[in-house]
Amino acid sequence: MALKARALYNFQSENKEEISIQENEELVIFSENSLDGWLQGQNSRGETGLFPASYVEILRSRSGSNYTDYTVSPVGSPGHDSFYTASPNPGISYQGSFEDDDDDDWDDWDDACTVVEEPRSAPGTNGHPSPSLQYPSAYGHHQHAGYRPKPALERQDSMSSSKRGSVVGRNLNRFSCFVRSGVEAFILGDVPLMSKIAEAYCIEMGSKGPQWRPNPHPFICSVEDPTKQTKFKGIKSYISYKLTPSNINSPVYRRYKHFDWLYNRLLHKFTVISVPHLPEKQATGRFEEDFIEKRKRRLILWMDHMTSHPVLSQYEGFQHFLSCRDEKQWKLGKRRAEKDEMVGASFLLTIQIPTEHQDLQDVEDRVDAFKAFSKKMDDSVLQLTNVASELVRKHVGGFRKEFQKLGNAFQAISHSFHMDPPYSLDALNNAISHTGKTYETVGEMFAEQPKNDLFLMLDTLSLYQGLLSNFPDIIHLQKGAFAKVKESQRMSDEGRMDQEEADGIRKRCRVVGFALQAEMNHFHERRVADFKRMMQSYLKQQIIFYQRVSQQLEKTLRMYDNL
Repeated sequence: MALKARALYNFQSENKEEISIQENEELVIFSENSLDGWLQGQNSRGETGLFPASYVEILRSRSGSNYTDYTVSPVGSPGHDSFYTASPNPGISYQGSFEDDDDDDWDDWDDACTVVEEPRSAPGTNGHPSPSLQYPSAYGHHQHAGYRPKPALERQDSMSSSKRGSVVGRNLNRFSCFVRSGVEAFILGDVPLMSKIAEAYCIEMGSKGPQWRPNPHPFICSVEDPTKQTKFKGIKSYISYKLTPSNINSPVYRRYKHFDWLYNRLLHKFTVISVPHLPEKQATGRFEEDFIEKRKRRLILWMDHMTSHPVLSQYEGFQHFLSCRDEKQWKLGKRRAEKDEMVGASFLLTIQIPTEHQDLQDVEDRVDAFKAFSKKMDDSVLQLTNVASELVRKHVGGFRKEFQKLGNAFQAISHSFHMDPPYSLDALNNAISHTGKTYETVGEMFAEQPKNDLFLMLDTLSLYQGLLSNFPDIIHLQKGAFAKVKESQRMSDEGRMDQEEADGIRKRCRVVGFALQAEMNHFHERRVADFKRMMQSYLKQQIIFYQRVSQQLEKTLRMYDNL
């Protein structure tokens, strides 16, 4: 039954599921049972959605007299928990992409689904799945098998402070990626330190700021020979790709679902890294030649970005993906990757940062500049994608038709000249007829040309649409960390927090800041190399194309020289 309530504080919505409320605003609560600290209701403007339970007080009526009196009832009482804690659900397997009792052959996964199904409720930037969807929703029925919630952890430093009631508050919006990624818990010291961390990723100071330490054993990997194969006596078909890493020079064969499994492990582990998106799936036409070729081209670009990234290229799961040839060893390595504990917020514990001091305001300014740059680049990449896609359509359709029309018109002229034989000049008629055929050939050349230049451009643009769509959430993590530092310093200045605890929050914020800057640095390095290569390839192919067109026209022109 609906209840009346009053807002205690202002709350500004951050997504479409929430609504904004103003202090002292009258609200209607649909149910007083909060869900992970959130209530659903309606504000005075008629908007319906979620808002923090701790921001409102419910007004209860007394019916034992001639007047109606409202008493205040707090929402944060037992049964109305104001804080989000993820608890294991015994009905869900948290093993990763496999259930514990899944003993199927690693090559027998169903083609029709991903290894870890992601919610598809809302597209992200440029139509790509939103990076934030890799994190499970606070609602239980949105959790998927790739997420392993952990029991509530005790504070490492803050709760041990003598000022227990003065710790930095948690974000009330438990749906934000800052919370769901675990970065908030890391900043506040809630991620327990491991006794032994086997992996370490170092950040160094370079000429343009923090950068990932290069992979000491760099390599590349080719993606070749997409081959259609069958099993179950031809009932099931799939495409396998031959992968040959340069460091071992021994090929392995992987299906798209194996790439998909790896991609989901990468998303689960590397919180502050922009993982390149895999080529899109397709429900029908998976075995058509054009689609297979397109997927191969884009997997080559994806693999190039993976092997060039100083952190992703060293990931044990990636190395296992590229090198394992034995089925039993594959299963063991796969399960080991799925049980990896250094994922999400815990991954931040593996990062070693320089000792150089960085002013947090300078870092924030640099992040803001990159945010503006990435937004502008995202818009311009989308614009160029639309223009190039339209140009492909014209090449395949409009241009070919127009040149065919022109060719037919020339041949019609030639045929008309044959109508009066005494005045007919066969050499001229044949030259005009050949001119018509030349323009028909040119039309076919235009139709085939996108395969040589525009397709490659669109492949690169698609890759960068995915990379750029990752950054808003990654930047949001840094912004959330900055906010916690400022809040902790203010509380320390007011004497409500030990300076030691505030310094701990600042130190952990430095880890997130250095990681984001290193990722920004790597993005720019790759951007310069990739767009240089893209533009050079496009212009070279354009020159070759128009030279071929010119040769066709010059050959035709010479037919008129000796008339």
